[in-house]
Amino acid sequence: MKIFFDCDETIITWDVRLRPGVKEVIGSLRDSGHEIYLWSGNGPRWEIVRRFDLHDFFLDCYWKPLYRHHERLEELGIPFTPDFVIDDHQEVVDAFGGVRIEPPAHELSKDRELWRVYDVITDHVKTLKGD
Repeated sequence: MKIFFDCDETIITWDVRLRPGVKEVIGSLRDSGHEIYLWSGNGPRWEIVRRFDLHDFFLDCYWKPLYRHHERLEELGIPFTPDFVIDDHQEVVDAFGGVRIEPPAHELSKDRELWRVYDVITDHVKTLKGD
């Protein structure tokens, strides 16, 4: 699957800290054969990829469409439709399918949302395969 992760409040916190589990979860998804992309309503976030050394995790970064989601993919240079998205905004999840992630926990060390997301994706793949 082509899986798109949002950036702000999804893989990083409001104060630009990497959320717990980013490398483990995304690494496991990549190891399972998924194509992983990063997108943001603030544009391609290569600075986040560089800052947290995430080059091995994301194949590319894109602008995220904030309205007319499907219609704007080509305009924003996204060459395909995401198969699954992880986002803190429900309207993006509704547009493409995926899972809404909760904001990072106040005490970041207790945040388990990305592992929950991993379980949702794993269950989704099993359903697609008919397991």
